[in-house]
Amino acid sequence: MNSEQFRCAAEQLFNELPAEFRRLMENVVIITDDFATDEVLTSMQIESRYELLGLYEGLPITERQSVESGVLPDMIHLYRKPILAMQAESGECLSTCIRDVLVHEIGHHFGFSDAQMHAIERKRAS
Repeated sequence: MNSEQFRCAAEQLFNELPAEFRRLMENVVIITDDFATDEVLTSMQIESRYELLGLYEGLPITERQSVESGVLPDMIHLYRKPILAMQAESGECLSTCIRDVLVHEIGHHFGFSDAQMHAIERKRAS
């Protein structure tokens, strides 16, 4: 899947989420890249470019003041090549893989930690 197809798939999957979630994400931009930047990987102490599937950058809504002006939009990064590699290894449907990473990062927007998101994901898988 090329970069444009991946971006379109991510956009479609986002648009399929329940409207009440999308309304709470009006100030969130979804960005698709092949990989995280070297700076991001270094700051997170990640050695392999394939380890990071997605990243939320912003202030979770649970930590915001009631009125915040002049704030840049939050960003969700989806990393195409690591997600494609995960899909090839798992054998899952590519849409499922993209949606899982997207939902994980959206969880961070709503204030969930990695540990909380992993617990939710494990519960859903069982």
